[in-house]
Amino acid sequence: MRAIGLMSGTSLDGVDVAMLDTDGEGVERLGPTGYRPYSDEERVFLAAALEDAAGIEGRQDRRGRLAQAEELITRAHAEAVEAFLRDNALTAADVDVVGFHGQTVLHRPEQGLTVQLGDGAALARRIGAPVVYDLRAADVAAGGQGAPLVPVFHRALVEAAGLETPVAVLNIGGVANVTLIEPDGTLVAFDTGPGNALLDDWMRERTGVPFDDGGRTAAAGRPDEQLLAWLLTHPYFARRPPKSLDRNWFSHRIVGHLSTEDGAATLAAFTARAIARAVDFTTEPPMRWIVAGGGARNAEILRLLRHHLGVEITPADDIGWSAAFLEAQAFAYLAARSLKGLPLTFPSTTGVPTPATGGVLARP
Repeated sequence: MRAIGLMSGTSLDGVDVAMLDTDGEGVERLGPTGYRPYSDEERVFLAAALEDAAGIEGRQDRRGRLAQAEELITRAHAEAVEAFLRDNALTAADVDVVGFHGQTVLHRPEQGLTVQLGDGAALARRIGAPVVYDLRAADVAAGGQGAPLVPVFHRALVEAAGLETPVAVLNIGGVANVTLIEPDGTLVAFDTGPGNALLDDWMRERTGVPFDDGGRTAAAGRPDEQLLAWLLTHPYFARRPPKSLDRNWFSHRIVGHLSTEDGAATLAAFTARAIARAVDFTTEPPMRWIVAGGGARNAEILRLLRHHLGVEITPADDIGWSAAFLEAQAFAYLAARSLKGLPLTFPSTTGVPTPATGGVLARP
């Protein structure tokens, strides 16, 4: 089955596109990738719309700017698919399914509420291919956390690569999440805490640049150890998984009293130390961590992880995976599993009572 996956993360940088071949269980081939960036104007509007999401009371609530934001997101994803097909000399008929994650604007599983903007039916009509969307809702409705969704894909990649376990696959997006794969194939997965979101917000506010390129600003600063110690007393970090958190649980303004460099150093250290706490919940600590997402390009975060974890830290690109497009690939894989009615989430990954499939299918 040929599947395309789409991902727009909490960093609001743009839409990732990735293709793969899969039978819904194994990964047969990782295909080409593409990217459709959000313009500065679009990014500012989406960030403003996120403020309106705080008052959402139901899954279909599109108050304030959210309805317009949903139209923008759907259009951007359609343009991303159309450009990808053109660039790779493909047509919609060459695609069996598209996995459409949408844009998370609210995630409160403890209230049974998770909201991803994006009109899957409209996307299917425009691109002319089947679309699986709303992939978190069924898990949350069944009592799960609705996140992380990608661990089953991580395991498929590890098996395809013949990697020795126990191993950890870490995605550092806006929020960081980890999949711990134990020697018997058991999955343990959860959000570790902030990923790039706080550091990105800090850099944008202080410098006008949307991220800390290579972690250079953080590397030039000194972290506020007292503030870090206090941040890590947040009850989330001691809570046993499965667990997930919303991007807005923490704010970059917690370092507002610091210099640009020291603020960046503190936020990078917060991300790394929160990730390192993940080993508190393993039966057998991973021998190796494979890192994907934007954080894989942050040399300072990688340095801090090596220091705090004391094991091999490998960027996903170094083993032939794609650090930048791993999540888009995951949603292609999940869409294929959804079509076959295979489980996407498990008690050990989201806390759902029994393995659960998910997603809504829209045909063109």
